[in-house]
Amino acid sequence: MAETDPGSAHPKPRALILDLFGDYLRYAGGEAKAGDLVTLLGAFGVEPATVRMTLTRLRREHWFTTRREGREASYVLSAHMLDVLQQGRERIFADYDEPWDQHWTTVVQQNDKPDRSTRDQLRRQLSWLGFGSLTVSTWMTPRDRCSEARALAAEFSDVHFTVLRASIGDLEADRDVVARCWDLDRINQMYEQFLAASAHLAGTGSALHGADALVARTNLIAGYRHFPFVDPWLPKDLRPAGWLGAEANELFRTAHRELGPAATAFVSEVVDGPIDSPEQ
Repeated sequence: MAETDPGSAHPKPRALILDLFGDYLRYAGGEAKAGDLVTLLGAFGVEPATVRMTLTRLRREHWFTTRREGREASYVLSAHMLDVLQQGRERIFADYDEPWDQHWTTVVQQNDKPDRSTRDQLRRQLSWLGFGSLTVSTWMTPRDRCSEARALAAEFSDVHFTVLRASIGDLEADRDVVARCWDLDRINQMYEQFLAASAHLAGTGSALHGADALVARTNLIAGYRHFPFVDPWLPKDLRPAGWLGAEANELFRTAHRELGPAATAFVSEVVDGPIDSPEQ
């Protein structure tokens, strides 16, 4: 899953396209006409030439294949990107208050031929799965991510992985691990900023319509989507006092759900077809 810039005030065209397919268009056959994408991104102030240039680049990056009906090109989501979107949805909408069994998943990795590209890719992947870095080579999460970590090992053939699932056996020691793996003060400040920027969306689902609902919902997603990269979804026993993650998660899920019908109806009207997106 691609990480996004939390400091970005407005989603970039490629991020907007990803969000449109993630929340709507993959449930409308996984494809869209170029002209319809121009209309949809126009709601965000993106110029038609920029949309078409971005689509061309994304096709070259294998996000899409294309097919033509007369003079109109349709962009068809690749199987790989469909999988990326599904993984992203599952991670973002995971249960924030999932019960904890007092066990940790630990990954110890050794790279005989370390290089920056591999190191950065591995860091992003482990962070997306909820792991925090205890040391340069040791990553931990309080969630059961053994199967995901072993699947990740298969993607990095030049890195040796050891995956463990074990209990520390002492809550204070557990909390010490949390403090060493994550900068909780920084993450909580990010949540505070998100809540301040998004609180006005609470209860507005029935007040916004058409393009306004789509823009509000997409900006909500843009503001929230980076949290799975930085927040390990800590169990209640490991959260510090004043933790805002659960409040932010509830606001996101509620506003996303409330804005869904109007935003989906607008997209459906533009593409002239039904969109059977799931409820969250």
